[in-house]
Amino acid sequence: MAEAYVIEAVRTAVGKRNGSLAKVHPIDLGVAAFRGVFDRVDVDPAAIDDVVVGCLDTIGPQAGNIGRNTWLAAGYPEEVPGVTVDRQCGSSQQAISFGAQAIMAGT
Repeated sequence: MAEAYVIEAVRTAVGKRNGSLAKVHPIDLGVAAFRGVFDRVDVDPAAIDDVVVGCLDTIGPQAGNIGRNTWLAAGYPEEVPGVTVDRQCGSSQQAISFGAQAIMAGT
């Protein structure tokens, strides 16, 4: 069985309702997070096999597959698939678990 490792982690800023981030589109926040990861590690985005993103409340401007849409908005390869996990407060933890499970299963 393959092993899975977290090599880097970033998160988006957190704000209050109608606060300083209210006018920032969620995809723009996600793009900053993706770029933050690739600024820190020496990995070509084309080498990524899959993108799993956790998002609390996939409604409104962050509806749909915001993980995939953010990847594409960042200018990364469209051949890389992506999925968004919405498990409320546990979304990011679940996304990490799903990613690790896929790696360990060899998929």
